[in-house]
Amino acid sequence: MSKETLKIGPKIKAFRRQVGLQANKFAEDLGISPSYLNLIESGKRKIDGDLLLKVCDKLKIQLSDLTAKSDLNLYNNISEILDDSLFEDLDILAPEVKDLVSTNPKIGKAILRLGDILKKKDHELVNKIEKLSGKIVDNRKNSFPGEVIADFVQENKNYFPRLEQFAEKIFNEIQKNNRTRYIALCEYLYSKYSITVKDVIPEDSKPFSKIYHKNKKELLLSDYNSLETKKLYAAAQVAQEGASEEINEYLETFKFPSTESKNLAKVALLNYCGAAILMPYKLFHAECKKLKYDLELLQNTFATSFEQVAHRVTCLQDPKLPGIPFHMLRVDMAGNISKRFSISGIEIPRYGGACPRWNVYSAFSRPNIIQVAVSRMTNGEKYVCIARTVEKGVGKFGKPKGMLSIGLGCEAKYAKDFVYTENIDVNDKKTETPIGVSCRTCDRLDCAQRAFPPLHKKFDVDINNRGVSVYVNE
Repeated sequence: MSKETLKIGPKIKAFRRQVGLQANKFAEDLGISPSYLNLIESGKRKIDGDLLLKVCDKLKIQLSDLTAKSDLNLYNNISEILDDSLFEDLDILAPEVKDLVSTNPKIGKAILRLGDILKKKDHELVNKIEKLSGKIVDNRKNSFPGEVIADFVQENKNYFPRLEQFAEKIFNEIQKNNRTRYIALCEYLYSKYSITVKDVIPEDSKPFSKIYHKNKKELLLSDYNSLETKKLYAAAQVAQEGASEEINEYLETFKFPSTESKNLAKVALLNYCGAAILMPYKLFHAECKKLKYDLELLQNTFATSFEQVAHRVTCLQDPKLPGIPFHMLRVDMAGNISKRFSISGIEIPRYGGACPRWNVYSAFSRPNIIQVAVSRMTNGEKYVCIARTVEKGVGKFGKPKGMLSIGLGCEAKYAKDFVYTENIDVNDKKTETPIGVSCRTCDRLDCAQRAFPPLHKKFDVDINNRGVSVYVNE
């Protein structure tokens, strides 16, 4: 009996409780006994296809709501929180965390939220100590400032249909003007909203990317920005003027812990809508299919940046016209993850860096070259992952630019539709790279790159024996 099939039962129970339906009444509606329903909901009995469809009909849910992988990163995120010394004496094991995620994901999310608050308070305390003492406290964990935004995007599967509709309308209107896209966007802002766009060179002492003077109806864009970035800012300004109602309605569906996180999410939606104006869904989807998601060709077709295209392909989640479910992450050379979301199913760590074997890190060794890897997780699932570096910063002679790496990937079953697998046999185990999520949650004991001992495994130092790393003595 499939473990994944048995996990459907607790999800049915959760949805039933959400609608306030009693078990006895639900069993009667389904035409089964209460005791049989109890066995299904407790994960002790497999549910057949016809009954499953009947359950979905009665609960007014989609089949995908039950069969989709639950909370892609929840298990690893909770594991990282419980690794804190605060919980050391409880000896919580991995199977217990998995059971919690499978049967009570809401409680899992509550623990995650408390963990975020604890981490934030810890950072605030450390900052105060540093200011008072004048000394640096070096025991802080790395923190990803967009965690809440990533949760919001993930909950919506990185697809916002009302913004797609708005973007399609704007794209069609702009297309009527046979000018370059940037000029057309600037003219549209002026004719529709009386907003003047000005390209300016910032003062050295006051650098900026964009400034919008609402009272003056004036949008200033730094001339140090690339043309692709300027277009995105202009398109996002169109979204700010014309799609604010739709954006605010999406924001109201999510519980944000602070005003700052809500504003960051609003910026993310403005950029989402701006990218959709530059790369409208139907046209972009058709080109992706035709070009087999060749990102560089898509760049040329839509005159956008590599990162913009990589981000946009993850948004093709319309159930009526779906694209490949991708995951994406953006990291710097120190391993900090500044952007992450996963529609593919791969788990991306919430705190700290990802597995050093991911090609998103090795891409730094060969800048601007797309690297391809077939990655196999500890649970046996395989993904095709590509990575490439991008430059960020001021486009001016003498000014150094920063470097980031963009990682994009999908399940290996989509390999035939992904151009980067044309010279790779994804079924050949010799081509696979064994990876984990992060050192703390990975249980591979044959990894010489392990930086920490695995969670939920007793670690003893044996001075006479050493495995492939200091954290492995077996």
